[in-house]
Order: sequence, then structure tokens, then C-alpha cells
Amino acid sequence: MGLTGTALAIDAGNSKTDVALVTTDGRLLGTARGGPFSPQVVGAGPAVDVLAPLIAAVLAQAGTAGPVGHLAAYLANADLPAEEAALTAEISGRGWARSVTVANDTFALLRAGLPDDGERTGVAVVCGAGINCAGLGPDGTTARFPSVGRISGDWGGGAYLADEALWHAARAEDGRGEPTALARTLPAHFGLTTMRELIEALHLRAVPESRRHELTPVLFGVAAAGDPVARGIVARQAEEVVLLATVALDRLGLLGEPTPVILGGGVLAARHPLLHDRIARLLAERAPKAVPVVVTAPPVLGAALSALDRAGAKATAYERVRSAWE
Repeated sequence: MGLTGTALAIDAGNSKTDVALVTTDGRLLGTARGGPFSPQVVGAGPAVDVLAPLIAAVLAQAGTAGPVGHLAAYLANADLPAEEAALTAEISGRGWARSVTVANDTFALLRAGLPDDGERTGVAVVCGAGINCAGLGPDGTTARFPSVGRISGDWGGGAYLADEALWHAARAEDGRGEPTALARTLPAHFGLTTMRELIEALHLRAVPESRRHELTPVLFGVAAAGDPVARGIVARQAEEVVLLATVALDRLGLLGEPTPVILGGGVLAARHPLLHDRIARLLAERAPKAVPVVVTAPPVLGAALSALDRAGAKATAYERVRSAWE
């Protein structure tokens, strides 16, 4: 198939970036994975530079130099219209594709969890390094949140949970907070004895900032063992996930309709029983017709499916693409 019948699918996240080259009949021609996508830190141009070697790699796997017919990019930190516009202009100017679509990466998760035929309406909540929510209504309307951190009302995500665990553990050790096993287990994860040692190691970079996320699974382990403080943090995360979902459903007029609520990102895809069961219970109470669906396939699948949507692909094409990742 010629290049006009191919598309680049991109999912660029806070921790990694996936690029795939697919044909409009559903064949996967190449994949590549790179590092984080951080336009909010380095700017649109340097962030898009991260995509260049990955795109070159997948085109080389297919034996071509491009340009392709379409590029569907679902990007972390494309949270505001101005950011989407800047990234669209930057990517379009690279000449990688004849047409370009750019959206927040939460929409890739949403598309991955929605059916390939029939009405594509639903809400997605991603809880990975951060947290975000997006929804699509029956008339094409969307529900969005700024999702730029605490200043936009966000609570949760893996990085936030690690910091919450550290906060409670520090206060437990020095007497300002409730006792919790986190005060022992968090430093022990790094071969240390006390929170004071861990605080110093983090502050002086003896333990790199990049390793802080390792504490999130420790938090869930302590919660599973019954620690009240850790369980409280997990319960709060469940509340936030359900709050995002129900507000989005309400905005779209879908609270009273059977609607998929797609759950994804590392924290939710892990299906920690305490978190998952509480989310399911709260959704049943507050949005009884919502249907929770956990997506474990990489979000780049959603980007590829979106490219097929644009091409008006046949059912067999969707089946091929899904089989490549699911």
C-alpha cells in the first residue's frame, strides 16, 4: 500500500513515548519507544524533537522515508487549547504527514476503550504519573479538565501518591501525624532505616528524583496489609477518579445512560484490589449505569484506531490493529 494509505500513531506520555506506523487496512509496519514528552518544561519545539528519531525508526522499518498520509498524535501536557495549537503547528511543520491531528493523550485511552462500530461515547480517566479525564458525548461534544496540577484542582496520579505517602510517613516519624507503617517501608525500599535518612537522601539527590515513583507500589502494598493511613490515601484516590468520571458524565448528559467509563494508566491498569473495588463500588452508587472498563493495552492503540476512523477503515482493519496490541 502506498504512503497515502499509512498513518503515524503517536502516544507521548510523561514517562514514555510510543510511535507506530500502520496501514489503513490494519497492518502494523513498525513501532518505536522513547522517553518522556515534556513540552511544558522544554517548549514545543524541543519536545517534538523527541519524536523525530522514533518516527525515523518506524519509517525505516517499513522501508520508506515518508511523508505518510496522516499523523495522529495524542500527547501528554497538551492540556490547553493554546498548547494543542502550538504542538499542531510544530508537528505539521516537520513534514512527516500530509495531515495532522493533535489531542491530549487521555483521548487515546478513551478511543482504545470504545467500540469500533456503533456510537462512540464515553468517559476516560487516566491515572498514571498524573491524573486526567476526558469524555465524548453523542453529538461530538467533549468534556475536558485543564489538568495542569494542583492549581487546576487535580489530586492524584502516581507521582502525587508517592509524595502523599512521603508526607504522611515524615509526620508519623516526627510525631506530627498518625503512626503508619509507611515510616518504615518507604526508607527500607531504598535500603535506609528512617524517614529522616530518606528525606536527606531525596533532598541531596543521593536518591534521584526519578526514583521517587517507585514508592507508589510500596504505598499500595502497605495499604493492602491493612495500614489505616495508607488505606486512606488509596481511598482518596478512588474518590477522585470517580469524581472526575461523574462530573464528565454529568456535563455530557450521560449520567442516566449506559456509558463506558474507561480506566487506564499505570495506577489503574494495575487493578490494585483496594483501589479498583472502591472505584467500582462508588461508580455503582453515583453513576449506576456507568460501565467501568479497564484498558491495559498501550494508549498508542487508541491513536492507531483514531487514524483508522479518519480513513473510514473496514472492520477487519480494526481487528488487525487491536490484535497487534491486545
